[in-house]
Amino acid sequence: MIPGQQTLIERELTASEQLLWTGAPRQGLRLRPADAFMIPFSLLWGGFAMFWEYSVLRGFQGQDSHSPPLFFALWGVPFVLMGLYLIVGRFFVDAFQRARTVYAVTNKRALIVTTWWNRQVNSVSLQPLPAISLTEKSDGSGTITFGPQLPYNHMLVRGWPGASKQTAPAFEFVEHVRNVYDFITATTNR
Repeated sequence: MIPGQQTLIERELTASEQLLWTGAPRQGLRLRPADAFMIPFSLLWGGFAMFWEYSVLRGFQGQDSHSPPLFFALWGVPFVLMGLYLIVGRFFVDAFQRARTVYAVTNKRALIVTTWWNRQVNSVSLQPLPAISLTEKSDGSGTITFGPQLPYNHMLVRGWPGASKQTAPAFEFVEHVRNVYDFITATTNR
């Protein structure tokens, strides 16, 4: 449980709301469906960027009249950094963000509270119940999505700028996800 998890959620409750459930996503490094595409893409991107930079820097060793301009060496740096982020960094950013995320269900809505750079609260009214979907893994963990899923949702990379605006709010990497899903649907049918 995240330290202060109860306090994070209680700050968001209205006077007429009753907290029914709190939870958090699984911690640590996790793979997502989008990684089936992103891992090969990141290796190609990063590999090419590093090869480019290596080739340009190797050209400077000769110090002859055919040495590449300094601009080419500097041009490759952002691409190498982006490649390193895609290959390794995005997994750590995702884990860091999930470590600062709390989920809650009240008698009126579902809440997702993230405290990273700033405090972000995503609220979904449960009256009437929006389109809700369940994705369950064999170990009992999974994702509950509130709202319609776009056909390409599983390919979006969480943590990528603008990706959260394209995806429906979701409780991701939830332990015993079926129990939480059943609880939400039973609560809203009262």
